[in-house]
Amino acid sequence: MSEANLKPTVLWFTGLSGSGKSTISEKVYAQLKSQGYEVEHLDGDAVREVFPKTGFSKKERDDHVKRVGFIASLLQKHGVFVVASFISPYQDARDVVRDMCQDFTEIHISTPLEVCEERDVKGLYEKARNGEIDNFTGISDPYEEPENPELSIDTTDITPEEGVEQVFDYLRKQGSS
Repeated sequence: MSEANLKPTVLWFTGLSGSGKSTISEKVYAQLKSQGYEVEHLDGDAVREVFPKTGFSKKERDDHVKRVGFIASLLQKHGVFVVASFISPYQDARDVVRDMCQDFTEIHISTPLEVCEERDVKGLYEKARNGEIDNFTGISDPYEEPENPELSIDTTDITPEEGVEQVFDYLRKQGSS
């Protein structure tokens, strides 16, 4: 499916570990790229590999989200779609990123904690519940659900492709540039 003249925005995917953020964002990125858009994908796990000493305290998480948000804002300012996938658990840090960006779309992957724990492909929830991981979002650290996301997607009963379609439906409704 071809998307004519979608307006470049920062697509900020937020949600719990295992919610489907990375899966959907990777597919959105690939579809935008295949349609010829300038697009960059910033994923929490990949960025942490580049900055391995980024911690998990509230301040460290907030600083990390703000740094990535600044990079996203610069890319978007130059006409690049930015697909960012970060747990980004705190509303105030997401609001700072929103304020930095000319065009920001917060996408809450609202899959419930119980479903994320059932998926637990990395075994992280089990480790967190056993006390092996500190500051784990949703278990020993809070996740502040977005107050007014532009889009909310619960992946409990949908395929990743259906989630991607919801993102593109939203982008089409925003009009062309």
